[in-house]
Amino acid sequence: MYQLNEKIRDLKPYDPISGDYAIRLDANESFLPLPDSVLAEMAEAVQQIPYNRYPDPLASALCQSFAEAYCLSPELVTAGNGSDELISMICTAFLMRGERAMTVEPDFSMYRFYAALSEAEVICFHKDDGLKINTDALIRAVCEQKVRLLLFSNPCNPTSLGLKKEDVRKLVRSVPALVVLDEAYMDFWDQSLLQEVEDYDNLLILRTCSKALGMAGIRLGFAVANPTITNALRAVKSPYNVNALTQALGVLALRKRAWEQAAREEILASKHALYQRLKELELRYPSEMRLFESCTNFVFVKMKRSRAVFEALLQKGIAVRFMGDYLRITAGSPAENAAFLTAFEEALV
Repeated sequence: MYQLNEKIRDLKPYDPISGDYAIRLDANESFLPLPDSVLAEMAEAVQQIPYNRYPDPLASALCQSFAEAYCLSPELVTAGNGSDELISMICTAFLMRGERAMTVEPDFSMYRFYAALSEAEVICFHKDDGLKINTDALIRAVCEQKVRLLLFSNPCNPTSLGLKKEDVRKLVRSVPALVVLDEAYMDFWDQSLLQEVEDYDNLLILRTCSKALGMAGIRLGFAVANPTITNALRAVKSPYNVNALTQALGVLALRKRAWEQAAREEILASKHALYQRLKELELRYPSEMRLFESCTNFVFVKMKRSRAVFEALLQKGIAVRFMGDYLRITAGSPAENAAFLTAFEEALV
């Protein structure tokens, strides 16, 4: 009788919050719809796609648009079917069985998952009590443990904290491992190493269109690295990994820089307003919650009664992300933030 192998036998499917909730603040998506003018251009572009043909295997126009948007050479850019595909591809290609990968916990859970699925030995480096990275300690751990691949997000999902670029530079320069730096939320901060990626032989940066750009539905991410790493990535990816529809819509979205900047400012204003109100509640209920600084589009709160508060919010039709002793709350529209804050304070009393 056929049996599943041990590495997948006990796996459970990824299980985001399901159900019909009026307010969704659980997935770090943008609350802003695309402007009608952009939607109109996309509708026209959709009609021009030759659906009977395979898409461009290198997504050349798409990588060119991303490169122009971020002032890079397109020769450094690889497009992926969301950052998840790129993370899986990187772990599969750059790790041999039994080699060591390191994650920096707490962080995006899929790093650990994909590395383990690639049959690497996964080592977790734990942040301090303030959820910050001790750069020197991390460097020592990578070197002493002979780590081949280090994966972490900056700014961090879920903690909302960020590591300054001088610390990231020091880390990359001090370790022999390939450093995979996930900058999915860097559009909300100003500490990117994207412009310096060619200065290093061991740095690979991930970017996404799902956050500030508000295009989570088309599943589009990018990997940026020096030509050697980029050529290897292009060689190991599946031939037509980014479909023609995503390529066409991504090109249009990336060219709308004025709209993207306005959207980013509106999202950050929403996050700032949400953070300030939660800060006021922290001062009033210091034994119930601890709010962390944020350089993303969401906030992270340590809760004394996190499960009870989470469930109370669901009862009001409001979904946030439950993470053990913590809640992660995405900034929503002003009306969504107001409804959340009312329900949140009621759950604290």
